Amino acid sequence: MTTIALVDDDRNILTSVSIALESEGFKVDTYTDGASALDGLTAKMPDLAIFDIKMPRMDGMELLRRLRQNSDLPVIFLTSKDEEIDELFGLKMGADDFIKKPFSQRLLVERVRSVIRRVSARTENGAKPKGESSKTLERGSLSMDQERHTCTWNGKPVTLTVTEFLILYSLAQRPGVVKSRDSLMDAAYDDQIYVDDRTIDSHIKRLRKKFKAVDTTFDMIDTLYGVGYRFKES
Repeated sequence: MTTIALVDDDRNILTSVSIALESEGFKVDTYTDGASALDGLTAKMPDLAIFDIKMPRMDGMELLRRLRQNSDLPVIFLTSKDEEIDELFGLKMGADDFIKKPFSQRLLVERVRSVIRRVSARTENGAKPKGESSKTLERGSLSMDQERHTCTWNGKPVTLTVTEFLILYSLAQRPGVVKSRDSLMDAAYDDQIYVDDRTIDSHIKRLRKKFKAVDTTFDMIDTLYGVGYRFKES
């Protein structure tokens, strides 16, 4: 059974969302603030988490920042309509999706299923992205294992979120070939999710930052302004 961690200081949301998710067959663990959630998630990691942004003791952004130090747990944020700047920060830190309040329970369930499908498409039964037959992608110093969701650079591990992994995999499949933002959106997101250009740009910036953390000379992802991105040929 897929376990979902729900973190929100609004008990009405905790109750209604828990009921909606449990009725769809999910197991739900609830937390009323970020601090208690961090302790709970560290002790028992779920399959996916849903965080409210504004919470007491520790907000959702700080909770995600701390989790990303050691985990690529898929995370969906709950945000109010006027928090666009928070969405940008969240994407830079590795959030997988955003749902604006107020939201329908049906929308939330579909977004949850969408993120889970993206994880399962790469990890279950050796499934491979879009026609690839090899389970491990090797491109010079880069190695990506689809089944284990692992990525290394020069033998050093690089922890990637689901979306980051899929974007990088799409780029690395064909070094030297320019991938448009639309193409990268198709590779990383379900058809039911709309994202704009800034979302892809934020993920690319985060990918570069993660690789530079293990190799300060990393420069394998080129930007072609007005066109898209490409992974350099070795």
